[in-house]
Amino acid sequence: MSASPVYLDAATAAPLHPVARQALLAALDDGWADPGRLYTQARRARQLLDAAREATAATLGVRADELSFTPSGTTAAHSAVLGGLTGRRRVGSEFVHSAIEHSAVLHAAERHVAGGGTATSVPVDRLGRVDLDAWSEAVRAPGVALAALIAASHEVGTVQPVDAAADSCAAAGVPLYVDAAQVVGRGSVPAGWSVLTASAHKWGGPPGVGLLVVRKGTRWESPWPADERESGRTPGVLNLPAVVAAAASLRAAAADAATEAARLAPLVDRIRARVAAEVPDVEVVGDPDHRLPHLLTFSCLYVDGEALLHALDRRGFAVSSGSSCTSSTLRPSHVLEAMGVLSHGNVRVSLHRETTEADVERFLAELPGIVAGLRAEAGVVGL
Repeated sequence: MSASPVYLDAATAAPLHPVARQALLAALDDGWADPGRLYTQARRARQLLDAAREATAATLGVRADELSFTPSGTTAAHSAVLGGLTGRRRVGSEFVHSAIEHSAVLHAAERHVAGGGTATSVPVDRLGRVDLDAWSEAVRAPGVALAALIAASHEVGTVQPVDAAADSCAAAGVPLYVDAAQVVGRGSVPAGWSVLTASAHKWGGPPGVGLLVVRKGTRWESPWPADERESGRTPGVLNLPAVVAAAASLRAAAADAATEAARLAPLVDRIRARVAAEVPDVEVVGDPDHRLPHLLTFSCLYVDGEALLHALDRRGFAVSSGSSCTSSTLRPSHVLEAMGVLSHGNVRVSLHRETTEADVERFLAELPGIVAGLRAEAGVVGL
């Protein structure tokens, strides 16, 4: 009998939190009506929406009227960037961002540039940490409308110096947008930002719910056609049962965050140490100290990334990769490329509340043989 599957890709989507499942099922009965109407069912839906907003705002430490729910984390990121730039178009059209932002932010930057704006990408070091001197210089340039810095790298786990970057932005009078998708529900949210986004399926909420927080006093204007919902920040009817489940699971995840971080960090430390010691020609990437407690990335030389993921999947391990695989049409991960580290045979492992020590041990026991087998198939022997 084959062993049960081991899911190690929480950075993409964490398994649904039990609290989210309970809240979702309850809200399906109570939250199907349009909360913008006036009849009894709609008023009940409005109560659910207001309660979800209050609970989420309290968890984040923000005002409820600063928070909007969006149809996804990607939509929230697009809204943050394009809305922040639109709101300050009289100041200028320059967008400053780190080289390792999520692709949603980079795609919004491409749209901005295609429309006549400009963008500056600030480099990172080999650990994936933004160059603060280059950042400070970039945000001080004339005509900067908005700056964006991810709270922690979704690919390698390096936590960014957001507080210091925010100080540079404040000194230059530039609002800062922080993509906090990997830290909300898992740890403390950095300070000093004007706009923040997150995504529910990263903390164990259902997919299809994003958070957009715009601080009072921030010049931000919706880039979308006018809509009366969500204070005009994002158009369309919300998936209210999913929003309720997202709010409930965020509160539960945040309450357990410190305990979970203390449990998962030693497991990640174990993987970092054992992979480096037991798999030849491997590079563990990202900051060894200032990093997320649940995520690590390593690259194996002489191994095709896609083949490695398929081989791991056949043995029951679900992981992800930022590598280029071998296809000439696919580029390496822009994050690994910006860091100047090895991108071939790249594996990202990210743990979650259901990950056990036995899961980690099984992964560590099987990985060296899987890598050696792929290298042998490729004719790479004697390492």
